[in-house]
Amino acid sequence: MDIKEYIELVFTDYTLRTITLGTAVLGAICGMLGSFAVLRKQSLLGDAISHAALPGIAIAFLIIGTKNSSAFLLGALISGLIGTFWIRGITSKTHLKSDTALGLILSLFFGFGMLLLTYIQKMPNANQAGLESYLFGQAATLLESDVWLMVIVTGISLVVLLLFWKELKLLLFDPDYTKTLGFNTKFLDILITTFIVIAIVLGLQTVGVVLMSAMLLAPAAAARQWTNNLAVMVILAAIFGAFSGVFGTAISASHNNLSTGPVIVLIAGVFVLFSFIFSPGRGLLFREIRFRKNRSDLQLHKTLSFMYNIASTHENIAHPHAIKILNNFQGFTRKSLQKLEDKDYVKIEGNMWSLTESGYKTASNLYNQLTKEENE
Repeated sequence: MDIKEYIELVFTDYTLRTITLGTAVLGAICGMLGSFAVLRKQSLLGDAISHAALPGIAIAFLIIGTKNSSAFLLGALISGLIGTFWIRGITSKTHLKSDTALGLILSLFFGFGMLLLTYIQKMPNANQAGLESYLFGQAATLLESDVWLMVIVTGISLVVLLLFWKELKLLLFDPDYTKTLGFNTKFLDILITTFIVIAIVLGLQTVGVVLMSAMLLAPAAAARQWTNNLAVMVILAAIFGAFSGVFGTAISASHNNLSTGPVIVLIAGVFVLFSFIFSPGRGLLFREIRFRKNRSDLQLHKTLSFMYNIASTHENIAHPHAIKILNNFQGFTRKSLQKLEDKDYVKIEGNMWSLTESGYKTASNLYNQLTKEENE
């Protein structure tokens, strides 16, 4: 299947269109809200919430006795919120750190959820078949109503972010200052955490409990590499998340036996890897380029300073004795002379060389600066 055929199929096939739109919207909302989780250093929060939602799904099934996506999402939401507030309670009422509380709640809730799933699987009721799909997700079960729900939640989240943008921005970078300005930091914290829980619950059907945290964090981690501006980061994270959903769905639909959820997470991981390597500000590639350039500049500066020292202690800088001293200065000179000539700092005629007026002035400043640093 080529790209043109796939695009035509997206517009004509109900299931593929629904999955593509659903995963794109899910990626966008996860990217937006995941940015706040990343910046608040609560990367494990998504993992804890997604695992804490599992008992809610199982309990919802035990109550209604049949598979119902709306009931499952409601149960997951309640269970996720309970887990979140337990985490807040543990960190505020005890001496335990947040990472300990997150790990504790994650393990307890997930263990309880798996226990309930095991119990349900042994029940003489065929309706529970496929309930374990919430562990790894099953995007093919998405309905148009599910997509509309995601769109509505995304819209509400966007409105809330715009309304409380200044307060949330202050809370991210200086909670104490936010409190002194009279803002209710507890309300703001609960607000953003609740929306993160809702986003995670919406993604359980598509990506699953186990992988949902990656969907929340990967787009935000990728966006963080490209900018220091919060608004730009949120927009980039939403774009990365949406494209992860679209590309993941396309790859999964084009190949048999590829689950959509894991493929989406892998595509999001590719965005993270690409950002880690190629982002101009923090990328490994550009960091290496800057390192090599700085090292090259340092070599030129050392050579230029050394040449200035020769020029200032010898009447004739082109005297063979001065040239011999320079030629004995191994490691920098031979490769650096041509670069210095290109910068119009040095004039070379055969084996004779001399500093230009610009080179002498620059070298004088460098030499005085180096001398000052050595004296200090």
